[in-house]
Amino acid sequence: MAKTARNGRDTILVTGGAGFIGSNIARALAADGWRVVVSDWFGTGGKWKNLAGVLLDDVLRPEETAHWLTANHGRVEAVVHMGAISATTEPDVDLIVARNIRATFDLWDIAAREGIRFVYASSAATYGDGSAGFVDDASAEHLAKLRPLNAYGWSKLVADRRFVDDVVAGRATPPQWAGLRFFNVYGPHETHKDDMRSVIHKIWPLAAAGETVTLFRSHDPAYEDGGQLRDFIHVDDCVAVVRWLIETPTVSGIFNVGTGVARSFADLARAVFAAVGREPRIEYVDMPERIRGAYQYFTQSDQTKLRAAGYQGQFTTLEDGVARYIAALEAAKA
Repeated sequence: MAKTARNGRDTILVTGGAGFIGSNIARALAADGWRVVVSDWFGTGGKWKNLAGVLLDDVLRPEETAHWLTANHGRVEAVVHMGAISATTEPDVDLIVARNIRATFDLWDIAAREGIRFVYASSAATYGDGSAGFVDDASAEHLAKLRPLNAYGWSKLVADRRFVDDVVAGRATPPQWAGLRFFNVYGPHETHKDDMRSVIHKIWPLAAAGETVTLFRSHDPAYEDGGQLRDFIHVDDCVAVVRWLIETPTVSGIFNVGTGVARSFADLARAVFAAVGREPRIEYVDMPERIRGAYQYFTQSDQTKLRAAGYQGQFTTLEDGVARYIAALEAAKA
């Protein structure tokens, strides 16, 4: 996609730009011809490798972002805000408030004031146990019904509700805004996420060696062991939605980003074994008690709203996505 800039605004700021989804977005936008500025903490590990080969206009520490954005607002077309604590098991709620809520509000307010478009990561975790469905209804009434199961999901819902309230109340908002409710994303550049990386990444080495992999046993009689269902989506499909929004400035709102098809963890494991040319070997272990009460047994995005907004991209099947991801992992290892 070729970039479409307004009045010399040729720059896009990607927060969390060295992270999993953020680095994939930064890479794609740079390839589209945008001047990409990344904001992130890198630490002492190999997170920087996620941006290897990407042409970057600048790299910022997150605490510098608000000042930089205000000082350079005249050149910034959009903020793609992926920076957050994404661990659903994070116990420090004060840290989640600071990183996920306060930082997001600050960027929204700057974007509204300076006329900068704003795309941010919401999450399917806002739907909680799914009892209110998985429809991306952005009405205040529907949002009030959602009950996330963890502080991470709550933090994302807090932002969604605040931004919708700003729109309804007629307060200042960015010229375009979009909250993306990502479902179960997998793909390249997630190695640094340690225990929060996808099951695919965790079991791939074992499957490749012909060893047995373990999945959680079901503790809900409605689901067989390995039958817990998720809407697994390849990160390239998430990037495609972001690129489409950047090229479609008239579209705003909260949107599900998933395939619309729920698949089991057993299906996923079988796809990994198929990708490495091995017969499936799967065993089941008890789920840790500390996460049983906050475990989602089913997620499946409703894509009606995104399609109605004009998105026509096709989503990758689980088997094709896993095969592509495993090929990338094998190539990186070679």
